[in-house]
Amino acid sequence: MVILIIATSLLLITISIIQYKNVAKKYNQRRIEGMEMYVKKHIDYMLSTTDYPLTDDNIKIIFKDKIHEISDIQNAEIQIYSLNGNLIKSSKESFSVEKYSPTVSKFILRLVNSSIDKRFLEVKTVNGIKYRSSYSLIKNKKFKPIAILKLPNIPDDGYYEKELNSFLIRLVQVYSLMIAIAFGLAYILSSFITKPIYDFAEKLRETSLNQKNEKIPFSAKIKEINMLLIAYNRMTEELERNAIVLAQNERDLAWREMAKQVAHEIKNPLTPMRLTIQSFQRKFNPEEPNIRQKLNDFSESLIQQIDTMSSVASAFSDFASMPAQQNELLNVVEVVELTLDIFHEDYIVFECAEKEIISKIDRTQLIRIITNLVKNAIQAIPCDQETKMILVSIKKENNQVIIVIKDNGTGINPEHIDNIFEPKFTTKNSGMGLGLGIIKNIIENYSGTITFETKYGRGTIFTVILPIINS
Repeated sequence: MVILIIATSLLLITISIIQYKNVAKKYNQRRIEGMEMYVKKHIDYMLSTTDYPLTDDNIKIIFKDKIHEISDIQNAEIQIYSLNGNLIKSSKESFSVEKYSPTVSKFILRLVNSSIDKRFLEVKTVNGIKYRSSYSLIKNKKFKPIAILKLPNIPDDGYYEKELNSFLIRLVQVYSLMIAIAFGLAYILSSFITKPIYDFAEKLRETSLNQKNEKIPFSAKIKEINMLLIAYNRMTEELERNAIVLAQNERDLAWREMAKQVAHEIKNPLTPMRLTIQSFQRKFNPEEPNIRQKLNDFSESLIQQIDTMSSVASAFSDFASMPAQQNELLNVVEVVELTLDIFHEDYIVFECAEKEIISKIDRTQLIRIITNLVKNAIQAIPCDQETKMILVSIKKENNQVIIVIKDNGTGINPEHIDNIFEPKFTTKNSGMGLGLGIIKNIIENYSGTITFETKYGRGTIFTVILPIINS
């Protein structure tokens, strides 16, 4: 609406300026023509009543005093030139004809003589002001040209320009008022149309299958917008139902995959156990002198396989149970330092510039995060590596606690970087690959993040960022 008003205003102003200029041009043209007509009537009367022959010298005598009377009557300067363009007589009091007197150019003389009405109107602009000078032939009774009449330097009347300026001022005032009213109406309409649409767009932008979406109440005053809101609310209900079904399907699929993995991991030790028992049955001889040693070897082999199955079951149990958070206010620095005491590797170094960083967090889950990352760092360093180093550091920054675990092990193969946090993924010869998936889940439940930087063959840096919660 505002753009339409502005465009209409510009068009109207343009048309008005053009119209006023045309009117002013015609007015000034009629004004100088009228003045020229009256002056020539006086001149014709004087020429018709004089007894002097109509020569250049006699014209000076004929108009000696009368030219000033005509000038006063018409309020205009009058100049009379010979047919050659030399000045004969002027209405200026102080003017005297000398050799440097102004003349009419040959170009203007040709234009005057060649025109149909034997006259020419010259327009000049001086210092931004337009001046008009009229040239016309003076004829005797027999219509023979005897001189040239010039009415010089008649400026344009500023009446129409004043009227135009006044009109433009009024137009700007009116349209300014209209624009203000339009803005007011737009603001009022926005509360009925724009705001509900904006709210609807914001809600639509926030709509996601992975979260519970809020419905929009029917607050709009317009029927069509309410129809949109009804459709949106119906869509959110459908999304919620689909999300529940999808989540259930994903959980079922995940547990089926996990069950397959667990079955596979348990089956792996069962085969050697079966073979070991069958071999022992065939070769068992209670009379052998070293039967006790063989029995011990057999028992240790079975125990190792049983331990493997037990570790698989424990890892699966840890992943499946994920007990609820038991948050408490604790000193993160102290808990991390105590957790590191269970490791006997002398190349583990702990650094922290602060003695305490208090936050509300589950002690067991924090210990699990540190234990898992440090254990992975130890396993990433080859046993035969001469220089071993694991650095665990903590710092407080922007109401966050930042825990960094840095090692100089083998690093992560670039092929495995994208899968490092996926459940069941592992680069080790044993285990189910659930450790990093578990701690990532714990950290994200606290709205934290876990990231890593690695250089293959040189080491890895894991960074855990947890918000400090004091309430």
